[in-house]
Amino acid sequence: MRGAELVARGTATLVQADVPDAGRDARRLLAHVLKVPPGRLTLFLPEEVDPELEVIFNVMVQRRAERVPVSHLTGRRQFYGRDFLVTPEVLDPRPETETLIEAALAEPFASVLDLGTGSGCILLTLLAERDGSVGVGVDISEAALNVAFWNRNALKLEGRADLCLGSWFAPLDRDDQFDLIVSNPPYIALNEMPFLSPEVRDHEPRLALTDEGDGLQAYHAITAGALRHLAPGGRLLVEIGPTQGADVAALMAAAGLRKIAVIADMDGRDRVVLGTHPQKTA
Repeated sequence: MRGAELVARGTATLVQADVPDAGRDARRLLAHVLKVPPGRLTLFLPEEVDPELEVIFNVMVQRRAERVPVSHLTGRRQFYGRDFLVTPEVLDPRPETETLIEAALAEPFASVLDLGTGSGCILLTLLAERDGSVGVGVDISEAALNVAFWNRNALKLEGRADLCLGSWFAPLDRDDQFDLIVSNPPYIALNEMPFLSPEVRDHEPRLALTDEGDGLQAYHAITAGALRHLAPGGRLLVEIGPTQGADVAALMAAAGLRKIAVIADMDGRDRVVLGTHPQKTA
């Protein structure tokens, strides 16, 4: 069967399963099976596909119809122009998180701490974009850190990124300070979990999605330790759910952070809250 026919059949299967962007996903899966860049797949669509590869593609389409994320089928996800290894042990990097990256890169920094690093996509992207910077990623999940180690080594950042197992600031020394602290913590409230898409609710790590409460518990922990571990004038940037801006901004203010701002993503939804450590007085 030709590639174009496989894409058409795969798309029809995914449409029937109510998979969003069915055509895009069918093309991404075929590109993965054929080991060609997705942007060049069109060149291969008129060609006959090896029967063994056709079987693999059909299996992957069926798994996608069961709402397994594409990244879990291919093992890869693009984020800020780079490929990252993704497994069911980490959150799937999302385009809206690039809002945090852009805000972080808007000002200089030499050192960065990523709390709840997961795949390492935030920490490693920031280090790759800022030559000479160094950083630390912390995660409570050993399985997630294994993915971050792989991504760190693939990007050749072994000498610039340390990865530590533990909860929030616990693995750090008391006097460790950073120019920048970033986090995309679990912020989905327990009562919101049933309304997530099956791809997220059923296939991503629950620990990284929800605090099993109001969705704000991680921000309490992060803001409570931020001033101790931020250098004077350093910044804290956290990703939030679109209704949490005021609550997280209030937590930052109560913790003593200043120059607080809520930053919207490209869809106009509140996505990041920024706070700054007060400069030392002379």
